[in-house]
Amino acid sequence: AFMQASWDVEEVQAEGIQYLASFVEDKTAFPYLLTCTEVITLAMKVHTDSLDLQVEGCTLLLEILSQALKQGVMLALDESVASCLLHTVRQHSENEEFLSMLCTVLMMVSASEVAAENLRKVGIIPDLLSILRRFLHNDKICFSCCAVLWSLAVSEDDTDQAVLASALPVTSAVLQEHLHNGVVAESACSALWALALQGCLADSDYEPTTTLLLDALRVNPERARLVQNGCLALASLVRLSETAALAILLDSKGSGTELIKEEYHLHSHEPRVAEALCLLMNEMVQYDEVMLNMRSQKMEKLLCEIKFQFPFS
Repeated sequence: AFMQASWDVEEVQAEGIQYLASFVEDKTAFPYLLTCTEVITLAMKVHTDSLDLQVEGCTLLLEILSQALKQGVMLALDESVASCLLHTVRQHSENEEFLSMLCTVLMMVSASEVAAENLRKVGIIPDLLSILRRFLHNDKICFSCCAVLWSLAVSEDDTDQAVLASALPVTSAVLQEHLHNGVVAESACSALWALALQGCLADSDYEPTTTLLLDALRVNPERARLVQNGCLALASLVRLSETAALAILLDSKGSGTELIKEEYHLHSHEPRVAEALCLLMNEMVQYDEVMLNMRSQKMEKLLCEIKFQFPFS
């Protein structure tokens, strides 16, 4: 009420945020802090020209969201909060350090399906892509933005396809730039999977996107989650186009079927990886020419191994 009575007074808002921040360590105050997210984001929106207030508000939001995640609480932030966050993003689109923090907030917020839907409604996707283009070198920003893209795209039914399609070259550029950074590459693979699920690729995109995903698997073979999501993305591409299946077989850096075998043997006790690999192979054998090649590569032996390892799955 203290903050709501004087929205236009920056000192009041700053003092209010500092006062709320003093309760972060108090576990009994946590349920009350959860109800303050709208007040904090609105204060940030009203006083976007005060960077100190922005940073303090953003830091407090991160603390609240982090505690919520630890306690398994999903914050379904409403459209007004999403709108405030978007406004803040636009006002500070050149400030790399602050954006890095703000994109982390967006990533944590978008874990909630309701909040993700509200971020979509206010039109945040073009802003995310603009941030990625501008700060492609920044691993934290790329990691967070790709995670948000995944959340926004994966369950989308009616977003303008052109908006999502414009995300493909940027997301591919992130994966190319951070191929050797497993954390960022994993996030980018997830985003590419979501874009493939939404059918956001043109005919000319299948081969280069497939090749890039294979590169990610080769460079980060030990990361089970990356392998899983990379294979799911490849399966989605193969389902859409035989070009993708042939690109896996004929990849210039080595046989994709050999790579599938290697990844399985590296993660033979990971049921989710095995499931993703089986899904990919199942999509590949839909094409006669590809199936014959896989037979010649003795992929049936691998399938028998998987069946033996996971008899009840």
